[in-house]
Amino acid sequence: MPPTLASLVRNPALKLTVLAGQDGLDVPVRWVHTSELDDPAPFLEGGELLLTTGLKLPDAASGQRAYVHRLADAGVVGLGFGIGLSHEEVPGPLADAAEERGLPLLRVPQPTPFIAISKAVSAALAAEQYRAVTMTSQAQQELTRAALGPDGSRALLGRLAQRLDGWAALYDAAGGVLAAEPEWAVRRAARIAGEAVRLRERPAPAAAAVQDAADRVELQSLGTGRRARGFLAVGTERRLSPSERYVVNAAVALLTLSLEHSRTLQGAEQRLGAALLQMLLAGEAERARTVAGTMFGTLLDGPVRILVARRPARARGAAGERNGPAPAPGPGEEDGPLDALVGAVETAALRTAEHALVLHHDDRLVLLMADGGAVQKACTARLGAADGQAEEGPDDGRAEAGLAAGLSGPVAPAAAAAAHRQAEGALAVALRRGRPLVEHGELGHGSVLPLLGDEAVRAFAEGLLRPLREHDATARGDLVASLQAWLSRHGQWDAAAAELGVHRHTLRYRMRRVEELLGRSLDDPDVRMELWLALKARRDDA
Repeated sequence: MPPTLASLVRNPALKLTVLAGQDGLDVPVRWVHTSELDDPAPFLEGGELLLTTGLKLPDAASGQRAYVHRLADAGVVGLGFGIGLSHEEVPGPLADAAEERGLPLLRVPQPTPFIAISKAVSAALAAEQYRAVTMTSQAQQELTRAALGPDGSRALLGRLAQRLDGWAALYDAAGGVLAAEPEWAVRRAARIAGEAVRLRERPAPAAAAVQDAADRVELQSLGTGRRARGFLAVGTERRLSPSERYVVNAAVALLTLSLEHSRTLQGAEQRLGAALLQMLLAGEAERARTVAGTMFGTLLDGPVRILVARRPARARGAAGERNGPAPAPGPGEEDGPLDALVGAVETAALRTAEHALVLHHDDRLVLLMADGGAVQKACTARLGAADGQAEEGPDDGRAEAGLAAGLSGPVAPAAAAAAHRQAEGALAVALRRGRPLVEHGELGHGSVLPLLGDEAVRAFAEGLLRPLREHDATARGDLVASLQAWLSRHGQWDAAAAELGVHRHTLRYRMRRVEELLGRSLDDPDVRMELWLALKARRDDA
């Protein structure tokens, strides 16, 4: 413990007597200062024990009261008055003023030199500093041994909590509680998870203090890059001492080292996963299974899904994408929608011990995940479609602002190539509709048209319908609308004419003009099918 006035009074060699301010004796003494000035306040920093013989002390009680108030206002923790030189005894008005202000007043007998008091405080401060250094060193050794043992992070949290007489918790990058010690602290740590998420938005390294209902909680970001890889929280009933802060900093360093080491191993696993996914997409399922062994658990034993995501064209124009096959991004790489999606996958996999294969290829992110697992749910939640379904409607800008993705149906790992084609088809629909996520299962209930590439659809429709549109531009009749109505009514003249508000003979004439301009017969079902697709593409494109 640091020296206090009480410890000085208990020192028999000093023979100090308390004359006032008994309740303030437990305040720590930062230093000892001797002054005979009538106003030493400008030369004080606070926390000092001031020693004086009263050489310049005013005789009047009001002057002595003002002297005491100046010292108290300056933060002096005590006044030691040496007798036998300027004063035979401590003046009564001075003692009364000190008691009134609550300032401890110590009587220093003439045989006790001021230097003895200074030495006693200095020795106590040195002992306290040595104790703090020793404690910090021992704590660092304990934390290091804990970190190197089984379940290192949890063991480290336990030792840290014991050292601080509080609790400690480790969060992942998304603010999820990975571990907390003691066990009862899990709920308390979960209550402040939002503070960890807010800390993530600040440049790393970052720290914050939160006053919880029961504790003062200090948060520290973990990681060496610009993006936090996790967070450490420590909760205590009091403010941490400087030596305790050193211990917390040591824990931050050890946890960061552990995270970065895990990150390195994770990067190697991701590179292997990317290679395995390439094998699966190439139809080499057995080879992939042999290479994977047990590294990816049961991922390649059950049904899987493939998700393909990319940034829409306008979003990619603002920020270039990666080129060529590559594993998921590593530490320090630029943030972005694709990286954020990978981060959500990593977090879900870490929390549930699931596995996923991740591959960056050209401008796309390809994910292989267990059907219905936590990773799939994390992806759909991140893409803003947690139920996996969305009503078709006008472009709301969500896909353009971030990502568009297609999700395959469940397949066996050996059918990954087919699932990849399903996901690509669903992605084409998502891009066309401006939706963040489309599942392959939705396509069976809609038009086949969205499965065609946008450029192919526009070129097909424009080329086939151009003669009719050029005719309509001369205001000599509305052949396109008439053809649309006739085809939608399955060639029923009366129903189509009624829809258009014209006589059926007029409609017959218009259909003959369509045949003449196109050089095709409307009796041919293939021609009708092609015209319907072209009209549908024209309407959707509009």
